[in-house]
Amino acid sequence: MGPKRAELLEKNLGIKTYYDLLYHFPTHYLDRRSIYRIIDFSGEDMPSVQVKGKFVSFTVQGEGAKTRLVGLFSDGSAVMEVVWFQRIKGIRQTYHTATEYIVFGKPTWFNGKWSMVHPEIDPPGAALARTGFRGVYPLTEQLRNRGFSSRTFSAAVSDILSGISGRLTETLPQEIITRHRLMGIHEALLAIHNPQTNEQLQAAKLRLKFEELFYLQLNIQRYARRRNSTTQGFLFPRIGHFFNTFYSQFLPFPLTGAQKRVIKEIRADMATGRQMNRLLQGDVGSGKTLVALLCMLIALDNSTQACLMAPTEILATQHFETISQLVAPMGINVKLLTGSTRKKAREEIHSQLMDGSLHILIGTHAVIEDNVRFRNLGFIVIDEQHRFGVAQRARLWTKNIIPPHVLVMTATPIPRTLAMTVYGDLDVSVIDELPPGRKPVQTLLRYDEDRFKTYQGIGRQLRLGRQVYIVYPLIKENEKLDLKSLEEGYETIRETFRDYKVAFVHGQMKPVEKDYQMGLFASGEANILVATTVIEVGVNVPNATTMLIENSERFGLSQLHQLRGRVGRGEGQSYCILMTKRKIAKDTRRRLELMTATTDGFAIAEADMQMRGPGDIEGTMQSGIPLDLHIANLATDGQIVQLARDTACDVLDADPDLTHPNHAVLVAQLRMLTARLQDWSRIS
Repeated sequence: MGPKRAELLEKNLGIKTYYDLLYHFPTHYLDRRSIYRIIDFSGEDMPSVQVKGKFVSFTVQGEGAKTRLVGLFSDGSAVMEVVWFQRIKGIRQTYHTATEYIVFGKPTWFNGKWSMVHPEIDPPGAALARTGFRGVYPLTEQLRNRGFSSRTFSAAVSDILSGISGRLTETLPQEIITRHRLMGIHEALLAIHNPQTNEQLQAAKLRLKFEELFYLQLNIQRYARRRNSTTQGFLFPRIGHFFNTFYSQFLPFPLTGAQKRVIKEIRADMATGRQMNRLLQGDVGSGKTLVALLCMLIALDNSTQACLMAPTEILATQHFETISQLVAPMGINVKLLTGSTRKKAREEIHSQLMDGSLHILIGTHAVIEDNVRFRNLGFIVIDEQHRFGVAQRARLWTKNIIPPHVLVMTATPIPRTLAMTVYGDLDVSVIDELPPGRKPVQTLLRYDEDRFKTYQGIGRQLRLGRQVYIVYPLIKENEKLDLKSLEEGYETIRETFRDYKVAFVHGQMKPVEKDYQMGLFASGEANILVATTVIEVGVNVPNATTMLIENSERFGLSQLHQLRGRVGRGEGQSYCILMTKRKIAKDTRRRLELMTATTDGFAIAEADMQMRGPGDIEGTMQSGIPLDLHIANLATDGQIVQLARDTACDVLDADPDLTHPNHAVLVAQLRMLTARLQDWSRIS
């Protein structure tokens, strides 16, 4: 390619080298093995097909921006139109009547006749026309407008592979290829770009997916093992006054079996002398905060301080109020530090942290500021940790000479394959039980025409003295998306429920006003809270038994599950009502019906990942490789993830430092894959 085309590729797709081009894979494939007849076209949604025939005529139609070239194409059975809206002059000079061509494209029925718009056209003898499967490559609009097509990539890759003398160097040890009966890398790259059979294509995909996931897992496991063997942590041998007093006298309710199991796992970590890095997963309302508090009390019993960091002021304040009330009778000093903390209070916090009289600091990202220093920080809890960047979390490590133990918590259930990858270097604990007495939330799907009956049901809950959330997706009216606006909704709710006080909160309010409105609802003074998803986490009102989610079709499964977790926190039966339009897409209906069928957060997370893919779960991987996969898909390739992880562990069990001659290829590949990446291996 010339320098201008090369520059376009780099700018649009990040392709700079032959390697980049070879690993720019097709997203799907078109079957070019069959010739169709025009007379056999049928149905509203025809697939892309190829037809062999001749052009009968060409005419230029329309004027200005509507100018188009229309060719009548006949295969002997019938006639269809072939239409071009761009590059009309060049196309008219390229193709001729009475010459046989193979036309490949998607037929559409328009104005009483079949037509193809901008199809691919080959003479019958062309090599590309004879290809069994044609790869379709991801392209940007700018590249398409500059003449790039899937054919451009096919031709470029063919040139590269045919120009290589001999074979591409193997990128996996032969023992692994043999054990798993994998295709060689040279054959796999040939087949992924130009497969001749479906069997060949599937074998190439397996090889390339396995390799991608294997090196991801090898890097994660290597770093995790190195950290566990070299990073010294605090030794917490004592379970003393703070833990025992709280457990015996002030525990608000008996621990579930799952909570007890998790505390034992964390205690075992803290007694090894190695730094703990543990992920605690627990569904909304499962009691993660109480587990975190008990573990912080162990840190206090061993003469160190503890810190809890939350992503928002609302959530940090919630934790502060809960924890400070629980430990108040024991004389434990707990303070809150956020962006809103006044200067005098900050100075007092800084002073008490340094002299050791402040036992537990709870706050937002304000706790990682350079001037926040501890006398002896031994235990860190990071709540809803996916809201923090990896670099932000890393700064907590600098608060002590000996790295503190780290517990990261999430109420967002993480599918197993994702946990093995994104959090593969952390030990994982799961609280999979709700506290006794909690009733599962009943989730109901309702349509706009059911609104009157829905409001009647809400009225019954209000008359029982219960409180209600009403959630909207937007703040201001957006006509394009046809969403209910929060402001209009607030007025409607006030008008409908005139005898009840309605509070109003959204993310663009000033913190003072937001806290005031939230306080009205939390105290029970307000009966209804109209809100956006700002209430997704950090709001705990046990008396709130009903949530109505407007335009529920606009929310993802995980977000709906998080919102639903705001109710069902008391002993009364709770309800989550998903309001939507009657006419919604099939996938959307399936998503909402799944919400009504289960309250299992892990089942919902698995389904969400299957439907939407893993997404951008983490900006930076825990162990140095970003979650930027070329061909593997964590949503659908769970078995390959497990196989790759098991294989990586087997390799490291046999050769921890990868010094065996057969493993030289592993070291070389890891070095190449991680060359441009910052080393995040030493952070949770």
